[in-house]
Amino acid sequence: MRRIKLHLEVEEYEPLHRLASELGVRPEVIIYTGLDEIMKRAREEAVRERIIEIRDMRRSSLPAWADHAHEVHAYESM
Repeated sequence: MRRIKLHLEVEEYEPLHRLASELGVRPEVIIYTGLDEIMKRAREEAVRERIIEIRDMRRSSLPAWADHAHEVHAYESM
């Protein structure tokens, strides 16, 4: 089995950990689920563009779902 290391900022890890705890799963399950969803749609041009956009965004800022001064998170507002 191959391994991939994912380095997250604390502000990225905390909402991931909270969601995993809420669902009673490990954070890895959330990540694998996201990967599964992306890979199923990887041929779509919009998805490919979003992958590049996120790569570039991570160089300078946090994603919208990350902790930002303890605001309501995107997944929590649903």
